[in-house]
Amino acid sequence: MRRAPALLPILVLAACKPPAADDYVERTRIGGEVQGPSEAIDSPDTQGAVWAPADKARRLLYGKPGERPLFAIECVGQGAVPMLAYTRFAKADPHAKAVLALIGNSHVTRLPIDAIQINDIWRWEGAAPVTDPRWDVLTGTREVEATVPGAGSVILNPSALPGALVEECRALAQPPSDDEPNPAPSAPEGPA
Repeated sequence: MRRAPALLPILVLAACKPPAADDYVERTRIGGEVQGPSEAIDSPDTQGAVWAPADKARRLLYGKPGERPLFAIECVGQGAVPMLAYTRFAKADPHAKAVLALIGNSHVTRLPIDAIQINDIWRWEGAAPVTDPRWDVLTGTREVEATVPGAGSVILNPSALPGALVEECRALAQPPSDDEPNPAPSAPEGPA
C-alpha cells in the first residue's frame, strides 16, 4: 500500500503529455528536399605515386607523375608558430567538416580537415602547427595511409621528402640558439 502514494507523482506527470499520434511526423516534416552526403569515392590507386617538390617553396605534392595530385603538404609562415597545411585533392560536400586520419610509422594522427571552396570546386584542406608532435607520422621511412571519410584512403608511399619538410618547417619555429653569435654592442656615443 505504501507504493501507491510514491507512484502518484509519476502518474500525474504521464497524464500531462499527450500520447503519440499518427500525424506526428506530418507536424514536424521539414519542407524541401533533404540532401545527405555525397556518395563516397573509391580509394585511388597509388602504385607509382611519388612525393615531389612543387613550384612553390616548402610545398610537396603527392601523386602519379603527369596526373593530378592526390595530396599536398606545405610549410606556411615562420616565426612563433609555422603551420603545416595539408590538402586532400578530392571532391568535398560544401561546408563539410571531417577528420584526416594519418596512420603509419608507428603513429596514429587525427587532424581536423574542412571543405574549402576554390572557384567552383570544394576540396579538403586543413592546417596545424608544425611543432605539434602528431606530425611525427610523416617523419619515418614507411608508408602512411591518409583517410578522409567519404574521400577514400590514399597510401602515401615511403619518401624522405615529407620528413625533411616537417623538420625544415620546425626549424623555422625554433628561437635562436645560444651558440649563435650576438651582434657586437655599439660603441657608446659621447666625446672622445
